Amino acid sequence: MLNIIENYLLKKLIVIAKNLRLQSFKNHKRVNPLLEDLIDWKERGEFLFGKKNITVYGSSTIVGDVKVGKNSWIGPYTALDGAGGLEVGENCSISSGVNIVSHDSIKWALSGGLEDYEYAPIFIGNNCFIGTKAFIGKGVKIGNNCLIAAGAVVTKSFGDNSIIGGIPAKRIGIVEILANGYVKLIYKTSI
Repeated sequence: MLNIIENYLLKKLIVIAKNLRLQSFKNHKRVNPLLEDLIDWKERGEFLFGKKNITVYGSSTIVGDVKVGKNSWIGPYTALDGAGGLEVGENCSISSGVNIVSHDSIKWALSGGLEDYEYAPIFIGNNCFIGTKAFIGKGVKIGNNCLIAAGAVVTKSFGDNSIIGGIPAKRIGIVEILANGYVKLIYKTSI
């Protein structure tokens, strides 16, 4: 049972939540979880990475040694683990639910704690798009101008201009940068 002060504060919080929801809907045509309406995503990016114009949603978890280049976007419900080191280039888009994990506890768990965790840095180049709920594991290097498909499980490295998808992930196409700067996606069936 709430005491008088707690009840008063709860009512005030509900009013604030409704006002924030209304403001988000009016300004952006979206309804967010309360946490996302409380957080200034650009300010969070500047706090974490010391650069302006990096967006980091409030529900994102950032751990360890993580570096992110300018103009990058880190969506909701993502987890970026830099325990082994993680570098994300400029102009990257990391979609909702992506997990990038630079360590694992596989051998530790299977050995009953006799073996150590394993760590290896991850590098993601400039101008990359990582689709919803993709996974990128320790030691992976992704080149510039790459597209990682939604749900891909990336456990090995890929060079520039790769379209990467599947479980386990493989190269399923190429990204062609046209003379005017626009992009053409060419999938393996048409290569």
